[in-house]
Amino acid sequence: MKDIQGRDIDYMRISITDRCNLRCKYCMPKGTGHVKQREILSLEEIREIAACGAGLGIRHLKITGGEPLVRKDCCRLVEMLKAVPGIETVTMTTNGVLLEAYLKPLVKAGIDGINVSLDTLDQSLYQEITGQDRLGQVLQAIHQAVEQGIAVKVNAVAAEFGEGKQMPEGNATDAGEKEGDGAGTWDPKKKGSTARNWRELAGLARRLPVDVRFIEIMPVGYGKRFRPIDPERLLEEIRREHPGMQKDERIHGFGPAVYYRIPGYLGSIGVIRAVHGKFCGECNRVRLTAQGFLKGCLCYEDGTDLRAFLRDGAERPGQDWPCRRAEGTKGAEIQGRLKEAMKKAIWEKPAAHCFERLEGMTEQRGMNAIGG
Repeated sequence: MKDIQGRDIDYMRISITDRCNLRCKYCMPKGTGHVKQREILSLEEIREIAACGAGLGIRHLKITGGEPLVRKDCCRLVEMLKAVPGIETVTMTTNGVLLEAYLKPLVKAGIDGINVSLDTLDQSLYQEITGQDRLGQVLQAIHQAVEQGIAVKVNAVAAEFGEGKQMPEGNATDAGEKEGDGAGTWDPKKKGSTARNWRELAGLARRLPVDVRFIEIMPVGYGKRFRPIDPERLLEEIRREHPGMQKDERIHGFGPAVYYRIPGYLGSIGVIRAVHGKFCGECNRVRLTAQGFLKGCLCYEDGTDLRAFLRDGAERPGQDWPCRRAEGTKGAEIQGRLKEAMKKAIWEKPAAHCFERLEGMTEQRGMNAIGG
């Protein structure tokens, strides 16, 4: 369906957990809490929301977290969602640590693609960012996924990490433009930066048929603490070394990335300019949190609590998880209200984010709670 701005909304990101086995400093550092298990949607509840979404024109689903593979029934969910009439693709974003162990069941379930979050190929920097020494496992999983014939994308956050790299007070885009403040710029001799590692990351696309995407860090949750790098500046660096690089017009997915091909590379290079290259006019997505809250935009706390419609007051303190909802005539009434609630939330999707004006943001939760 279309929202009030006339945009076709056909893509829903579904968080299935707020938990993760890594502690990335810009997302979920040590000490971050999580919600009780009974507050998380069951597989059946997620499927019901997806079915209602499909009836409203949702065609593409992305399973996220937290880290989705820490939820042991994740592969079963993929199979359930693939069976929903009207759903065309089901993909997943993962940190890759558990991916190799789940590759075969994911393929069997019908997964259409996997995004692996990987910010560096430098082992010490990887451990500094994530809090774990798991780089070898992640790289092995990427190779195995390619061998299994899965479409793989590698997502690298474009930001300055490390001591002294926090974003100064003020607006996100202003911070990236101030001369000499370090935001939006980099010293290539310092390793605490995505820019320092772009050659190694891009090299994955040279050796493997994978898309390597540089994604500008968004000022959401802990992301506000780090200096953004405009991926366009990374492209300038890449063009200097690869003057034959050309824009890749092929369809790679259903998101906002812009892709480029380097002669001799098996994969492509992509950039997502979430702040400096505002693409809200073409935004086609909504987000469902693990607790069942449907959001139209990362920037604002607005949305609709779909879990309340699904459980229809059935949830009680101390009740076992997952809560069961009414069936029969009562269930049909709940489904009707659920669909109307989703329709209203999609219709009222905000026109644009305000990451360039941080004082206008109302969302205070971290990405793991919203759905990264």
